[in-house]
Amino acid sequence: MATKKIPTLVPDHVFVPKHEILTKKEAEQVLENFNCNPTDLPFIFVNDPAILGLGVKPGDMIKISRTSGTAGESIYYRYVVEI
Repeated sequence: MATKKIPTLVPDHVFVPKHEILTKKEAEQVLENFNCNPTDLPFIFVNDPAILGLGVKPGDMIKISRTSGTAGESIYYRYVVEI
């Protein structure tokens, strides 16, 4: 008898860092802190497997929190775009 493999959603996988949508106010604060425009940030596609299920739309900003052995926690920001 074959066993069924249970699919794991990519955002729930142990090796995928935490992704969260920033509010408009938080996004404005990040842009002000870095003195940049949203399009100056690295892009992430709206259909990226890591952000499926978050309800993102083009124009949103994503905060990615990664744990690091040397830095503790590293924060990255991405701008959501369409393909």
